Amino acid sequence: MKVIQPADQPTPKGHYSPGFEHNGLVYVSGQLPMDLKTREPFAGDIETQTELALRNVEAVLEEAGSDLYHVLQMTIYVSDIELWGKVNEVYARMMGDHRPARAVIPVKDLHFDTKIEIAAIAAVRQAL
Repeated sequence: MKVIQPADQPTPKGHYSPGFEHNGLVYVSGQLPMDLKTREPFAGDIETQTELALRNVEAVLEEAGSDLYHVLQMTIYVSDIELWGKVNEVYARMMGDHRPARAVIPVKDLHFDTKIEIAAIAAVRQAL
């Protein structure tokens, strides 16, 4: 097992790792719409929050030798299901033709009052 900690990101304050690689799979912890360097949350529109959260997932994947195209499953937590249409538009644009398994879970509150959190499981490129 290998902890995945992108070099350009600070160590998380909580008791978790941004990602873990094991047996050719990468497990990415829930990523919020945070600035990768300052770890400050973005409290603006859901479209920008969705892109930031996906970019943060992508940063962990890249550190592990993977990318969004190798995602097998994503779990998306959204604070208001009414936002889903806008989330899905950004998600579809960023994922392109790749359609991994996915779960969308409406939740009451997310940390830092953000509107979205995204976790993923992906294959490491070399393991394919």
